Amino acid sequence: MARISLSPRRTLAYRAVAWVCKRRFGTEIDPVVAASHHTRVLLTTSRLEQSVARWNTVDAGLKTLAVMAAAAHVGCSWCMDFGYWESFRHGMDPRKLRDVPVWRDSAVYTPAERDVMEYAEAMTSTPPTVDDALFERLRRHLDEPRLVELTAVIGVENLRSRVNSAFGITSQGFKDSCDVPAANPAYRADATGSAGH
Repeated sequence: MARISLSPRRTLAYRAVAWVCKRRFGTEIDPVVAASHHTRVLLTTSRLEQSVARWNTVDAGLKTLAVMAAAAHVGCSWCMDFGYWESFRHGMDPRKLRDVPVWRDSAVYTPAERDVMEYAEAMTSTPPTVDDALFERLRRHLDEPRLVELTAVIGVENLRSRVNSAFGITSQGFKDSCDVPAANPAYRADATGSAGH
């Protein structure tokens, strides 16, 4: 159950954004509903999402894997559920989507995809663990404008996943029996055995 009410005041801004969500996704989106408690936050995050949707220099499949790897590392089941559903609708290989939480043990990814998912996890770790060797491997696949976009989209996903996790927003059922685990515990535990994020 969410820690924040998913029944905000039905302001004009909330009704407008809810209408757009229903048209685009068939239902209201729980993170949007939660943000609706604060109109400026709602409008700012909505504008941000519209802008991010127009970033198009990085291959969509690479961005999907980066976003889902970051969400899995944080443990955001809502992001995993929605990300699987949205990416599957756009033709992404379901095997690649299903294996994101265990990508190191999966044979379905290319070297570029593996480097991107490692980068997403390294950026998402607290503190971040990106090193020069990893960044140089990414340069083999992506030029600087693409590296900037990839890094920014991973940062945006960290914002989404961490806010959703803090609010206790969980899977909304976009993928009817979602078989994508929220996260791989082997990559989340710190030395004390508690969540490392």
